[in-house]
Amino acid sequence: MTTTHAFRWYVAAAIAVALGVFLAAPVGSAAKKVVIVQTNSAGDNVHIIDPATNKVIGTIEGIEVNHGAAIAPDGTRLYISNEALSTLDIVDGKTLKVIKQVPLSGHPNNLAVGKDGKRVYVGIIQAPGGVDVIDTASMQRVKTLPTKGTIHNAYVTPDGKYVVAGSIQGKTINVFDAATEEPAWTLELDLGIRPMTFSANPDGSTKWLFAQLTGFNGFAVVDFATHKEIKRVKNPDLPPGRSTVPEGSDPSHGMAVTADQKTLVVCSRLNNALYSYSLPDLKFLGVASLGGKGAGWLTVTPDNKTAYVANEHTNDVSVVDVATMKETTRIPVGFAPARNTIWMAP
Repeated sequence: MTTTHAFRWYVAAAIAVALGVFLAAPVGSAAKKVVIVQTNSAGDNVHIIDPATNKVIGTIEGIEVNHGAAIAPDGTRLYISNEALSTLDIVDGKTLKVIKQVPLSGHPNNLAVGKDGKRVYVGIIQAPGGVDVIDTASMQRVKTLPTKGTIHNAYVTPDGKYVVAGSIQGKTINVFDAATEEPAWTLELDLGIRPMTFSANPDGSTKWLFAQLTGFNGFAVVDFATHKEIKRVKNPDLPPGRSTVPEGSDPSHGMAVTADQKTLVVCSRLNNALYSYSLPDLKFLGVASLGGKGAGWLTVTPDNKTAYVANEHTNDVSVVDVATMKETTRIPVGFAPARNTIWMAP
């Protein structure tokens, strides 16, 4: 075995062990490991982070200007939007290699996977916009859902029943029935729609939609059943002695609801901070002042304990303890980290 081949074997084995892929595991084992997938929008690689050690344990190479990331429900595939080629890049979960590049109808931004794993929905930011629908069995684009305005972010509601797409240019929230892929309802607001997230009712149906807005350091609350905005919440002002961060076009960009439905965490690029609010009363709970700059996205571990915040301007990820709202460390990643998500790696 040559030195080069030996080194490649060692790296592959180390990543496999770190991801919890043990060759001796029994057939049919359901054991999975929580890892964080972090895209880097000014580079050509995607990083895999182990939350147990807060270290980068793997890299997906060769996806230029990668933007959004979504994971197949069974964890066997990763889907990455490729801005350089306007493709959806499909990555094998075992090898971390791109196995297919699916041409899209235009320049993509963020994306989501259907709850049954049969469809991927990609937001198209290039005019006229829309949501591209990719069939995961054939790995082909099968249609584009028309929207009012170009699309920044596409989502699937927690119950899997609806596809939701937000338009900055159109100032609209576009909702589709996931079963029929037909329009369900559209809400127009006074400001462009940036990132969104959702809270659930006890039966699992969608209760509220939270939407961040262009130029607003906070978020709107939309009642999903009535399709109406019911509240608008401004993030707190900075205390004396702390200054705002001028970098970035969106004052507040990136938010998530914890799996236990008890907490909403919200990024503020302007304040260089992560805020937390209790649910359902939306009482302000606390703030984590971040060491990195450009807080633009976050994901929360399934145990509700830790938030990972992508800092676009310092090329790192802040790790925040949700209970105490304290930044515990920062993880160096690639250039201009953008979206991140949880991967239950098999």
